[in-house]
Amino acid sequence: MTNVVLVLLAIFFIFPLYWIITGSFKDPIAVNANPPVWFPTSPTLNNYERLFQNPALRWLGNTVFMAVMAMLLTCITASMAGYALAKKRFPGRKLVFSIMICAMALPKQVILIPLLKEMSFFNLHDNIWSVILPTVGWPFGVFLMKQFSETIPGEMLEAARIDGAGEVRTFVKIVLPMVTPGIGALAIFTFINSWNDYFLQLIMLNSRNNLTISLGIAKLQAEMSNDFGLIMAGAALAAIPIIAVFLMFQKYFTQGIAMGAVKG
Repeated sequence: MTNVVLVLLAIFFIFPLYWIITGSFKDPIAVNANPPVWFPTSPTLNNYERLFQNPALRWLGNTVFMAVMAMLLTCITASMAGYALAKKRFPGRKLVFSIMICAMALPKQVILIPLLKEMSFFNLHDNIWSVILPTVGWPFGVFLMKQFSETIPGEMLEAARIDGAGEVRTFVKIVLPMVTPGIGALAIFTFINSWNDYFLQLIMLNSRNNLTISLGIAKLQAEMSNDFGLIMAGAALAAIPIIAVFLMFQKYFTQGIAMGAVKG
């Protein structure tokens, strides 16, 4: 019975992706057919050809660059901050951590206007960096990496200091290998969060060539509301990097979730 339920749930969640991919290869008649055509009998690449007449590849490149840079910078800053909060003793450490926890409960919509003004002040509005930099100090990332850093034995860090290792060498040679599962999980969380943060992208980006794939698809949907084949082609193109990143990091993701579940 459990296996049947799992199979039904899998079909339920996979079906929208299947419908988008197959719909992107249908002609307008098949896309709008009633009853629906479940599989394209005469597949066509016309939807993708028309999609690439728009700057779709540029939109996709903008989105990949944004998500990858946000992922890398967030993993670097969060792992360092989490290690410092877990293993260093300095005045105000508990206060800083408490502020991080409070920031996790703060809706992003509350700080969008200050972020917009800040990016405008630094002349970054309508620039892809305006949607990268606000994600670098992600409080959840710091919290997650602090929980992983708590499990690093203090004896190993002390032994490294006795052997003459500096802070940078200790962090690179000892800390990073021990928190790799957490970094893998954080990488997936950050990539997906950055990729799907439609509202921040909508506020920060205006120019057609600076749009992300999500904004570009929304623009196409507004211009061609009945051209479902074109819209599905864009959605299928946008789904490829997300699936690829998850498949690449799924081992670290499952390890990170399993290890993070038992950390206090």
